[in-house]
Amino acid sequence: MEFIEIEKENIPYRFDISIAGEMFGFEVHYNADYDFFTVDLEKNGEVLVYGEKLVYGQTLFYDVQDNRFPKSPIVPWDESERSKAVTWETLGISVFLYVIDKDEEDGE
Repeated sequence: MEFIEIEKENIPYRFDISIAGEMFGFEVHYNADYDFFTVDLEKNGEVLVYGEKLVYGQTLFYDVQDNRFPKSPIVPWDESERSKAVTWETLGISVFLYVIDKDEEDGE
């Protein structure tokens, strides 16, 4: 399963990534006071969302019905299921942002 690598040492930072054949810009931020991460999403120079919080097991942008957003779900997850939160200690160690391929999701 493919995942989006977050380089915590570079936060805050921005990078471009292809998801399901479309290019997106991600900007990653960290709130040290409350130990959580957020991402801003842009496409074609247009910001689609600011400050989407990474919540363990919850698909990013799940509440948005807009065809400009990634077609493949992106989910913060720990395959070992030992971690239950996205924190500085877990992100990039046991919790990763998995990009769920629709074919994988359907079991093909």
